Amino acid sequence: MRPLAPALGLLLVAGCAGPSPPPAAAAARTTQRVPADAHTPDFARIPYEPLSRESVVAIALREWRLFGQGVDDDPPGTRPPPEPDQKPERWPGMWQRVGEYWWLGVDPNDKEVAWTGKHDENGFVFPASDDGRYAWSAAFVSYVMRIAGAGPRFPYSPTHADYINIAREMSLGQTSGYDITAERPDAYAPRPGDLICTGRGRSGALRYDNLPAGRFPAHCDFVVQVAPGQLTVIGGNVDDAVTMKHVPTTPDGKLAEPDGTVLDTRYPWMVVLRVLYEMPVS
Repeated sequence: MRPLAPALGLLLVAGCAGPSPPPAAAAARTTQRVPADAHTPDFARIPYEPLSRESVVAIALREWRLFGQGVDDDPPGTRPPPEPDQKPERWPGMWQRVGEYWWLGVDPNDKEVAWTGKHDENGFVFPASDDGRYAWSAAFVSYVMRIAGAGPRFPYSPTHADYINIAREMSLGQTSGYDITAERPDAYAPRPGDLICTGRGRSGALRYDNLPAGRFPAHCDFVVQVAPGQLTVIGGNVDDAVTMKHVPTTPDGKLAEPDGTVLDTRYPWMVVLRVLYEMPVS
């Protein structure tokens, strides 16, 4: 019988070696452009059922439950930042889910399609402190609309500003082809399945009349429930998770008073994105 020692030695050496670097995902993907809906499942691409408010709300609520049903009604910046290992977007099972938002939500030809909650387009883990560069709140919006069956009716993007601007251009008659329009916060009462949006950081001063405004940092949440004096909304990448918050409204359901004063002192909501669910699929 041949001695086992040499073979065992090789196994031990192999076992002590560090993990191999992941294959370069960007290089592994074809360089040939593919259709924008190439990653869309048939039930959403055809779609099997018309786009509806009920479906959008149900999908947003499903993802919220998956991330632990977090609610954050505190003013932004008042909660201490979590430790890297406490960020849900980096937990096993959750980083893959964020990866699905990217894979299914955005254009498959974009590099972002290969991102996850903790990996860049080459499959390498990025530092938790650098996650601002990989913000996925717009990918979450795109994912929900795509899976709900919006098809070509919604301008999917990894950047909120893209569909905010397109919605405003639709309301101005400057573009066509999308069933989404921008409404003034003091003129339209959001309904379930609509989106409310605000600028972030330096863009917090943007208002409806400034739109369209090119590329700017922003955030949008889905309206999932309407009650007297309050909206319940859900958004992605809030506290590094899919999170719910509550937004005050006027008695008739608007975000702002007739003079344009936004009731919510935490977020300067600048626009409501009204999705035209009632329009027939072309």
